[in-house]
Amino acid sequence: MSIRSALPALAAALLFGASTPFAKVLVGDMPPLLLAGLLYLGSGLGLGVLLLLRRARDAHAAQALRISRGDMPWLLGAIVFGGVVGPTLLMWGLGQTSGATASLLLNVEGVLTAVIAWIVFKENADRQIVIGMVAIVAGGVLLSWAPGGGMLSPGALLIVGACLSWAIDNNLTRKVSTNDAMVVACIKGLLAGACNTGLAWVSGATLPAWSTVGASLAIGMLGYGLSLTLFVVGLRTLGTARTGAYFSVAPLFGVVISLVLWPELPSASFWAASALMAVGVWLHVRERHEHEHTHEPLEHAHPHRHDAHHQHEHDFPWDGSEPHVHPHRHGVLSHRHAHFPDIHHRHGHSH
Repeated sequence: MSIRSALPALAAALLFGASTPFAKVLVGDMPPLLLAGLLYLGSGLGLGVLLLLRRARDAHAAQALRISRGDMPWLLGAIVFGGVVGPTLLMWGLGQTSGATASLLLNVEGVLTAVIAWIVFKENADRQIVIGMVAIVAGGVLLSWAPGGGMLSPGALLIVGACLSWAIDNNLTRKVSTNDAMVVACIKGLLAGACNTGLAWVSGATLPAWSTVGASLAIGMLGYGLSLTLFVVGLRTLGTARTGAYFSVAPLFGVVISLVLWPELPSASFWAASALMAVGVWLHVRERHEHEHTHEPLEHAHPHRHDAHHQHEHDFPWDGSEPHVHPHRHGVLSHRHAHFPDIHHRHGHSH
């Protein structure tokens, strides 16, 4: 796997990791559920504006900006688990658990995402990828480690439940990753934002000053909207487990940015966590998975070039520009080359 393939997922992690320290600077104290709602709303509204601009610039883009009817149940399931159930369980858990314990437990999301991808959706799990995932998660645990109990408290179990919800969300989103990534992220942002903001109001939260609301929406656009768009691109090109592993380095980016904003000497655990995560990313990047495999017939629409997997004719006028988007059909194809569980290589393995 080249580092270029990993860039969307790593960029998603960078943007998401940066959102926490910048929210602390620009937003200040705000009920966590209301903050999550405004960040998601900023994501959905900001991406909605970009989509309108795309559509105005290219009238033919309208078809590519739709979610197919067959994919809607997967997307709605992802929104329910990731935008409603997950944040609700997290808020309940935070009320009964220390911040340090919560930060530590949130590393479980990456593990559960990979386990579901490997066991339920049958993504291949080479030894090198598993070891890399362990190294990244170990780095995250070390980064957020703080002495204290409560790991088996009811609050801790609620936070683990939140991580499970987000892991399910990640895997369900994988099922709709052939659609336009920005459309998927926009819909998730709008619906999750409305749900979280509504839950916050029901809980008694009130809106802060409009300047604070504006800062929250702007941070949400970058740290959630563009981040989620890139995350969906990662799901499309890398599969769920690998994208989730790269995204798990987000806390490291957050700590680095915090050290820039509030300079201090990094602790020994920071350097050890950085080393573990670097090793994990390196193991993933140097992966080479190659074997004879057969593509079953498949019909979908996504941005593509006319590479080895896209040798088809067009039933519409085409100016030769690439990448381009249109519904297309793949026939049966058997060949051998290096690949990973992208949208064209979600096949089983006999070994």
